[in-house]
Amino acid sequence: MPITLRHILPRAMALLALSAAPALAQGSLNIYCSAQVEWCQAAANAFAKETGIRVSMAQKGSGEVLAQIRAEAQNPRGDVWYGGTGDPHLQAAEDGLSAEYRSPVLGELHDWAQKQARDSKHRTVGIYAGALGFAHNTELLARRSITPPACWKDLLKPEFRNEIQMANPQSSGTAYVMIATMVQVMGEEAAFQYLKDLHRNINTYPRSGTGPVKAVARGETGVSISFVHDAVTEKLGGFPVGYALPCEGTGYEIGSMSIIKGARNERNARRFYDWALTPAAQKLGAETKQFQTPSNRATPVPAEAPQMDQIKLIDYDFAKFGTSAERRRLIERWDREVNSLPR
Repeated sequence: MPITLRHILPRAMALLALSAAPALAQGSLNIYCSAQVEWCQAAANAFAKETGIRVSMAQKGSGEVLAQIRAEAQNPRGDVWYGGTGDPHLQAAEDGLSAEYRSPVLGELHDWAQKQARDSKHRTVGIYAGALGFAHNTELLARRSITPPACWKDLLKPEFRNEIQMANPQSSGTAYVMIATMVQVMGEEAAFQYLKDLHRNINTYPRSGTGPVKAVARGETGVSISFVHDAVTEKLGGFPVGYALPCEGTGYEIGSMSIIKGARNERNARRFYDWALTPAAQKLGAETKQFQTPSNRATPVPAEAPQMDQIKLIDYDFAKFGTSAERRRLIERWDREVNSLPR
């Protein structure tokens, strides 16, 4: 019997459907990302390309994501929370908003990343670390004959009147780490007096933790309280940005990752979780000019990254300051006693 177009087309369409089936069968994944948007997008694109899974990514500050996960607890829309300071991830774990998962990659991670997993009963894990400090616009401060700050106490000097930005701790994990750091460095009463005195020199409290350092880069403010790896990113981007680590000692973040409890795409969430802990995935940070210290021991640490072992770090109490009650109490006190003050 002669072969006609009528015979060929159904076969061709069937073959096309079969070839497309594996990719379609991979399903989808919804990521809430609290790292820099460039890193978020690179991770989403790389994972989608490698697995065929359709990835939807929304970038928000860690405080905003925690609030969203709480609001969606009865009907989760996200599957994975990727990046952002570790304290809110620990709070999500404590409140039963994240799922327990022990990745087979866990043993490859630095001790601090594994401790984050243990402290949360394996409901979150460390993916990077970064120290808190100051960024400053070198050109702007030079024009105003202001010496860049080197210590926490320097930020209270009158020459920094209206020259400083820090994020709002109600929405920013970075700012909460700053408050928790002050409490641990100075004691709570002295820390809140410090924050009240600092308030006079603050020009605004942006919602995003990276907002202040970007304002420094654009010359909109002289100084920001930021994770110093973000200052490195801006400097390498060609902006007149310098940074310093506080002489009194400073706190640090363990950027974390969690699977959202009740995730609709839990199998794909676990697949992303394992992938994100590998050196290949973690190298995307440096490739997108983000210079945190990766959690996998085998991931190269970029030469430009602040070296954690050379920084005067406090013994940050993640177990205490990562609880919901402590975070809520400190932020409410800040809002009541500091944010309400005139400037």
